[in-house]
Amino acid sequence: MIQPRSIVKIADNSGAKIGRVFKVLGSSKKRYASIGELVVISIQKAEPRKATKKKDVVYALVVRQRAPFRRKDGSYIRFDENAVVLVMKEKLEPIAGRVFGPIPREIGEVGYQKIISLAPEVV
Repeated sequence: MIQPRSIVKIADNSGAKIGRVFKVLGSSKKRYASIGELVVISIQKAEPRKATKKKDVVYALVVRQRAPFRRKDGSYIRFDENAVVLVMKEKLEPIAGRVFGPIPREIGEVGYQKIISLAPEVV
């Protein structure tokens, strides 16, 4: 459950390291984002000389969350951290060329096959 003001790790090589969620996309009253949902984040910490800079406002896809996530088969999956992958506003494809860490297969079911193909491990 990612909500506004949540601190998230950025799991790609776009240059951004840490972001703060300030809007969960969906309806105007939507409070929480889960795996496979879009959020708007502000970059809090970034590497110098990269594509994204501190204070940039970007779209991101939630790929890992600490709260248990229920799968359709009844099992639960949870991760050690909250993590997102930065995506382009128009095409909804990843900005970066690499993705780090495990990615749940629900990301592919939502329609982000490009992120699944870049992932080193799909759980």
